[in-house]
Amino acid sequence: MNALVPLPVVLPILAAGVSLALLHHPRIQRWLSLGVLTAVVVISSALLVQADRHGPQTVWIGAWSETLGIVLVADRLAALMLVVSAVVTLAVLAYSVGQGMTEDEEGAPISIYHPTFLVLVAGVSNAFLAGDLFNLFVSFEMLLFASYVLLTLGGTATRIRAGTIYVLVNLLSSTLFLISIAVTYAATGTLTLAHLAERLAELPDHVSLMIQLLLLTTFAIKAAVFPLSFWLPDSYPTAPAPVTAVFAGLLTKVGVYAILRTQTLLFPDSPLSDLLLWTALLTMLIGILGAVAQSDIKRMLSFTLVSHIGYLILGIALGSRLGTAGTIFYVVHHITIQTALFLVLGLVERRAGSTALMRIGGLARLAPLLAVLFFVPAMNLAGIPPFSGFIGKVGLFQAAQADGGWLPWTVVAGGAVTSLLTLYAVAKTWAVAFWRTPEEAHEALEAISDAADPAPGHGSDDGTHQHRGHVHTSAGTITKNDIEEARRLGNDDLPDRDFHTLIEAGEDNRHSPAGMLVPAAGLVTLSVLLTVVAGPLYGLSERAARDLHQRDTYVSSVLTGEAR
Repeated sequence: MNALVPLPVVLPILAAGVSLALLHHPRIQRWLSLGVLTAVVVISSALLVQADRHGPQTVWIGAWSETLGIVLVADRLAALMLVVSAVVTLAVLAYSVGQGMTEDEEGAPISIYHPTFLVLVAGVSNAFLAGDLFNLFVSFEMLLFASYVLLTLGGTATRIRAGTIYVLVNLLSSTLFLISIAVTYAATGTLTLAHLAERLAELPDHVSLMIQLLLLTTFAIKAAVFPLSFWLPDSYPTAPAPVTAVFAGLLTKVGVYAILRTQTLLFPDSPLSDLLLWTALLTMLIGILGAVAQSDIKRMLSFTLVSHIGYLILGIALGSRLGTAGTIFYVVHHITIQTALFLVLGLVERRAGSTALMRIGGLARLAPLLAVLFFVPAMNLAGIPPFSGFIGKVGLFQAAQADGGWLPWTVVAGGAVTSLLTLYAVAKTWAVAFWRTPEEAHEALEAISDAADPAPGHGSDDGTHQHRGHVHTSAGTITKNDIEEARRLGNDDLPDRDFHTLIEAGEDNRHSPAGMLVPAAGLVTLSVLLTVVAGPLYGLSERAARDLHQRDTYVSSVLTGEAR
């Protein structure tokens, strides 16, 4: 069964090369990509079963010595992450095919999307399987190279600008990662995680602490941990919906996975626990406060993505099996929920022509199925019982309670506030974009247009009036922030006249393609099923956490080929 371990990496890489050679055959490209990702789902599932029954599955690549060799390890955690990532990337690819972006996304060459997406999948898989730091670095470079291309797909000015920020930040983190690798190798003579688990303990405390800080900072940038998360809200929302979905669902979780793996395996008795707890608290609160202030759904979800990374860091910071199990469960939940929400948001944007709250409304009447598909994962994200988000947060809070210190309890309080503010943010989005009537949305659009660019002689016969810069309508109050955002967007984006006419007439003239609707609905359904199978999934998470804290299992399987 060890022969299966490299396949989640090898198959997408080979398929990417074949897909690039088939640049004049887009239909074959599509079927090849879908077939390969389906195979990766099956192989990853088999690896998870094997790892759960028989322990970590390892493969050494090449004839290098152990201190220099490349080892791939599929333990319970890595295999679980492989399964989740394979499922969501398959759903995203199917969605993008249904959207038609693989054929022509704003003039992008049709040959680019499939091979680039497959390289991204290979990079993510390799990151989860990597058993040494340098191979982990290569994994990050693979997925980052692919993400640079996907983020700027279409070459619009907005995407290029956002992509530039993304590239610069990740070049900085890659440089820092190389420095970390150099320092680690100079101090220990190896980069293999199993060897490092034994040798780092022999180093002077200040050297070990320096290596830990270097690695933590590197991975914190990639995971968008505060205060190193400034780049994310401006980068992700500009990409096409499928790209944003896979970025939000997966890429930051690869950084979290790297933190979890290195903290438990290399630094089990970390002196930085309190620092991580404060980081978790600030990531939660700053992220969710940013979400509450947004008037665009994409940016709101991007900020909630940052805030919920704080929950994951909480579990890691506690350094206990309970905390690690809670983090593993919450990672699975959050990957699924965030990907599903951004796919549904792509359908919203297609239907309404925008994701700016000031420009849309009445969707519950015009597209009730779309309203349900957004509502369910949004409530799950907020942690409403009995959804998996609630279960994951309870598990993390119980782990903090078991720790007993005042700082973990403070983070729990911050997590509860974050959950309530998440509910407020998604409820506000629902009320404005979905629940208000088309007539109210129409009136609000007109009021914002007039406030942003008032016409001479404009009066109050339409039922609106201003007070201290606010515009009051029968549909509610439009704030100064709404008006300033409207002025910033300019005439081309305010309002969408096609949707304006649509909501005024109360007619549904735009339809969601089945090729987009089915994958999005499938992920939403999967997010609900996480609640149904929460017991077995949490049990698997606890077993994976036990493996992480019993380091001998991982070390012996890598160095001797036998789990103990």
